Amino acid sequence: MTTTATPAPEPERTGPRRAGGGGTLAFVESPVQLLNVLEWAHARAPRASVTVVVLPPHDPMTRGQLRRMAQLARDEGHAVDWAEARGGAGAPLRTVTALARPLREAGRIVIGDPFSRYVQLLLALSGTAADLTVVDDGTATMEFTAQLAAGAKRFTRWHRKGAGGARALLFTPASRRARRRLTPGPRRRVELFSSMPVEPPEHVTVVENTFAWTRERFGPPALINGSDLVGTSLAETGVVDVDRYVEAVRSLARAHGAVRYFAHRRERTEKLHRVAVECDLEIVRPDLPLELVARRGPVARTILSFPSTVVHTLPLALAGTGVEVAVCDVDPAWLSAGASPRAQGFLSGVTATARGVQRLPASGA
Repeated sequence: MTTTATPAPEPERTGPRRAGGGGTLAFVESPVQLLNVLEWAHARAPRASVTVVVLPPHDPMTRGQLRRMAQLARDEGHAVDWAEARGGAGAPLRTVTALARPLREAGRIVIGDPFSRYVQLLLALSGTAADLTVVDDGTATMEFTAQLAAGAKRFTRWHRKGAGGARALLFTPASRRARRRLTPGPRRRVELFSSMPVEPPEHVTVVENTFAWTRERFGPPALINGSDLVGTSLAETGVVDVDRYVEAVRSLARAHGAVRYFAHRRERTEKLHRVAVECDLEIVRPDLPLELVARRGPVARTILSFPSTVVHTLPLALAGTGVEVAVCDVDPAWLSAGASPRAQGFLSGVTATARGVQRLPASGA
């Protein structure tokens, strides 16, 4: 069985408003990024309106969650522009042209994914005096800060192998300029707003994301017996073998009495069908980031997860509710033949640094 929310209407497409006179301009490409922009505004600029530019991908589940998050942002008094930057051959140029002036005039730029080539291009075009804030884009924040501290000339996602091919080489000048923009200077402050365990370089200010806005806005949730299991896109990104993953889900669900499986927005339909049939789980496709879904409830007293962002964020979002979060390690035998050499170490680090969670051994094999 699959539970899916009714699609929300497509947002009105508008040209990007000017953040103007020292205002704040935020760029988001995922629902989690937009959630963390709202958390940042609540914590750091509670009386200010942020202009949020949504750069939606083609994936329908991501777009659906972004629509709902965009409405929440509007409800909080922020301006939201839906920019179809990937909507055809001429869309990137039109979007960049429309954003050129707002980028130069913004006093602060907030981004959620410094690995994104689109965001790097926008940073390369931004005014050199604007302050920068990086909000969490999940566990990728940990890899970003590690590469920033190490002085990496180019940012590379942890699950990717190689240098990225010819397209990456063509993009090198913009990537290097974006890298310089993310380095603090005499006229430019760089801030990291994060719930992740990070060790950024000197002169980067770290502000802890406690999910205060989420806790104030939603819940507390009603609790149900049993366990909920959180899905991941580790198979979709080529990190783990899909057969091993499904077997691990089945073993974990049986051992802990899981009934529902909260699908990651990037999980493929074919894999989810296997999880439903072979693991006897109800598939739930959340219409918002899991932190908000769990906070609204109902939610199980125990939430099971493999190494992912939620093992860091859910204990904060659900603080004081009595919900326990448990994380299951990834067995090295599950890794696919094409997995990055860094994959196992990165996943182990995600688990080892999670606070307030129960550690579980790898299930299935």
